[in-house]
Amino acid sequence: MNWTVPSSNYSPKKPLFLCVLSTTDIAKVPGISGAGRTPEYTPAGDAEIVTFGATHSIDEPPMTNKTPTPAVITRASMELTGVPCLFVDAGLRVRPVIPLLNVGASPSADIRTGKAVDSPATIVEQSFLLGRQLSKTFDFVVIGESVPGGTTTALGVLRAIGYDAMVSSSFSKNPVDIKNQVVDEAMNKSSIFFGDLKDDPLKAVELFGDSMMPAVVGLVKGLSGVDTILAGGTQMMAVLAIIKHLDIKGDIAIATTKFIAEDKTANFLDTTSTLGYRAYISDPGFSKARFKGLRMYEAGDVKDGVGAGGAMFLANLLGFGQSEFRNKVDEICTAIIK
Repeated sequence: MNWTVPSSNYSPKKPLFLCVLSTTDIAKVPGISGAGRTPEYTPAGDAEIVTFGATHSIDEPPMTNKTPTPAVITRASMELTGVPCLFVDAGLRVRPVIPLLNVGASPSADIRTGKAVDSPATIVEQSFLLGRQLSKTFDFVVIGESVPGGTTTALGVLRAIGYDAMVSSSFSKNPVDIKNQVVDEAMNKSSIFFGDLKDDPLKAVELFGDSMMPAVVGLVKGLSGVDTILAGGTQMMAVLAIIKHLDIKGDIAIATTKFIAEDKTANFLDTTSTLGYRAYISDPGFSKARFKGLRMYEAGDVKDGVGAGGAMFLANLLGFGQSEFRNKVDEICTAIIK
C-alpha cells in the first residue's frame, strides 16, 4: 500500500539519511516551543533515540504533552530500512554521545538581539564541502533537522524574504501570537520590513534564522546531481525559500507528515507550491496505534521533526507498508517510554 502521496519515481540504490542538529535561544521564550522540557537537550536526545533507541544525555525522551518525540518515527525507519544515518552538529549546546559531523556552526542567538547566526556564508561553504564528499558515495539523500524553536526562526526568515507564510507548532494549540510578536520585535530591531531581503537570503538567516538553515543549504548545494529530499515541515519550507532565492539548482523536493499538511494554522502546501517544489505527504495511520502517545499525533500534538516525514517517505519508497511501519513505531515507544 502506498501511504505517501503523490507517488514518486525514485529508485535509490545508495540512500543516506542525514539529520542536522542545532539550537536557538528563541526556544527559551516561554510558551514558544513544545520540544521537550529542556529544549537545549532535545536535539541530543533525539539523535540518541534514533541511534540507540534510548537517551543518554537526558533522563527521559523528549515529550510534548506525553506525546513522544518524532525521533521514534525516524528510528523505526532506520531499523526497517537499514539505511545509513549520520548526524550533523550545526550549533549544539549539548552534544549527543554519538559521532557527529561538524560544519563549524555556533548555537544561534535570540533573533531579537539583532544578530541570530554567526557567519552563515561560512556555514554554507563548510556544509557544501561535506555535501560534495557525500555525493561521491550516495545517490539519494534525505535531510532532516532537530531545532527546538525553529518554526519561529523560519517565520522570521520567510517574512524577510517576502513570503506571507504561516508556520506550525509541536503544540496542538499553536502559539501564533507569541511567534508573531517575537518576529515583529526582531524585524523592528533590525529595521527590516516584509520582503526587504528577497535578494539577500543569507542576511535574513543572519538576522532572523538559525544555524541549521545555512547548514542544510550548503549540503543541498554540495549534493548537486543527487536526488535530495528535505525532511520536515515549515522549518524546511524556509530552507526551500533560501535555496530558491540563492538560485541553487538540483532535484530537490520536500517530504513531511499529514499532520503538517493538515495543520490549519500553517500553510505548508500553499507555500511549497508557491516556491515551486514537489511536496510528499506521509500518513502513518496513528489512529490505529497501540501506544496512546502516538494516537495524540492525530489530535495535533507534535507534527514532524527529526526528519520523520522524510523517514516515512523513505520507508514507503523502499517497500514497507503502513501497518508494518506503525507496528515498528509502537514497538519502539513501548521499549523506551515507561
